[in-house]
Amino acid sequence: MERERIGVVLGNRETTPLGFWVGVKGEGLLRLDDLVVVEAFHPKVGRVRYFGMVDHVAKAHEGEAYDTDTFLAVEGRIPVSLVYVAHVSVTRILPEEFLPPDPGSPVYLAQGEELELALYYDAMRNQKGSTKLPAGLLRNGEAAYLNLEFLNGVKGGHVNISGISGVAAKTSYATFLIKSLLESGVLEDAHQAKVLLFNVKGEDLFFLDKPNARLTEEARRAYERLGLPATPFRSVAFLAPPRKNGYVPDLETRLEGVKAYHWDLVQFCQRGLLPFLFADRGFMTNLGLLVQHLTEKLRRLAEGQKGPHLLVEDWPREDLPEEVSFDSLGKVRLKSFSDLVRYLEYKLLGPEKGDWTALQAKGTLEAFARRLRSSVENVAHLVRGDRPGNPPDPLKGEQVHVVDLAKLSPQAQMFVVGSLLKDLFERKERGQYRGRVFIVLDELNKYAPREEESPIKDVLLDIAERGRSLGVILIGAQQTASEVERRVVGNAAIRVVGRLDAAEAERPEYRYLPASFRQRALILPQGAVILHQPEIPVPLLVRFPFPAWATKREEVLEDNSAEALRRELLG
Repeated sequence: MERERIGVVLGNRETTPLGFWVGVKGEGLLRLDDLVVVEAFHPKVGRVRYFGMVDHVAKAHEGEAYDTDTFLAVEGRIPVSLVYVAHVSVTRILPEEFLPPDPGSPVYLAQGEELELALYYDAMRNQKGSTKLPAGLLRNGEAAYLNLEFLNGVKGGHVNISGISGVAAKTSYATFLIKSLLESGVLEDAHQAKVLLFNVKGEDLFFLDKPNARLTEEARRAYERLGLPATPFRSVAFLAPPRKNGYVPDLETRLEGVKAYHWDLVQFCQRGLLPFLFADRGFMTNLGLLVQHLTEKLRRLAEGQKGPHLLVEDWPREDLPEEVSFDSLGKVRLKSFSDLVRYLEYKLLGPEKGDWTALQAKGTLEAFARRLRSSVENVAHLVRGDRPGNPPDPLKGEQVHVVDLAKLSPQAQMFVVGSLLKDLFERKERGQYRGRVFIVLDELNKYAPREEESPIKDVLLDIAERGRSLGVILIGAQQTASEVERRVVGNAAIRVVGRLDAAEAERPEYRYLPASFRQRALILPQGAVILHQPEIPVPLLVRFPFPAWATKREEVLEDNSAEALRRELLG
């Protein structure tokens, strides 16, 4: 490939081993994010190559003394020269001889092998082959890569994505990364990998298995350059909570292929899920010991029971609600979450209080009972005793599990997320699944807030700090990283930034970005993100292609007719 000379290293400004200025000559073009290479020679060292990225460009008139001289220059009344300069931050020196390049040295655009050297792509290998994971496209149209070993847990793990809701396309980039992980061929055991993807707003993720009718030829070519198929996801399970008045999934745009999920009472007790009903921001520390105590009591009560209803035998008949029934042995049969709440109220506040109270004061017991009673409206359709439980199980069946949270109350969302992550992490700890599991969770600031404590935050911290050693990788996203627990964000080896709010961009959490990138984050368009990874000393601005899978109902049906929609919903 013929090298394109773009300019020379300037001599009127200081050159250093870490950065230098380039003068662009004639019709040459040098832009932000362009990658360049400079060759220099020293008698004692020999040839040295400097690779770098343009992080500042400017034009000015030489020969002007006052602002108004520009008008005279345009009219040709005073002589001026147009100067076009760019600053280059050095990303790599080969060999590693940290001496400055000589002024006047020719500057070339880095292409082919030189571009790979500039971005350390040559180092993205292990004994089994390449670890270059497609992550988007650079400005010049070349593929941008992540080192898989910093994502899959070998050298590091986890991804954190920040950006304004609706503009930064956080979920779109997360699903693109999942597509790359599963189908690029770089992840060796991709066939064993599982994905748990929480749908937190709308119903956009319920069409991952449908081709996108709006996919353009340009987008198809982008997928081809990245080595990815421009196809929807092949193996997806869709799960949604049931409607409050029945068992049908609570969705509007899709019914075909969607299952309703819920836990039965025995599963709720055996798995110790009570704490996740108190995982909201108002969780009170003085209730913590009582919640832990009751969780263990319920676990012992449900031990050996098959469900779905829960049997108890220490609830006197004279204190029973009218609707509670009995089994053939005379045990009380709890058939709803409301029944379980009333049973706990009896055990804590009834006339025969025993060791269920954990010696707590009456005020604490009453506060617990009030909060538990208020949760009935939010979670009674998710925890029930009238039919066997069908909670999501991302380790079985299809490769990708989409779990809907969008219509649930905040308390119910907390319960579902906490319950699933706890169960998944414990099973991985026990070695019940050997493949990697990728968890995609938006709104991290809600589940792992910086200031408050909660059982869900504890689980997420466990995943962030120990997950990569177990093959559990968190792809987390939020509008504001400044509101997320530092250890959750800090353990993410890969950082991604979409469009940011101006105040957020100045927070310390983004100081790893050079000032020019923080400024550009304020104007990033959809489909563009700033990517930071440990091996490359500068961030990369990359664009990712339009989704090949439908993200809304209109993208599935090309005619978008009411009749076609009706036929789809009726199956």
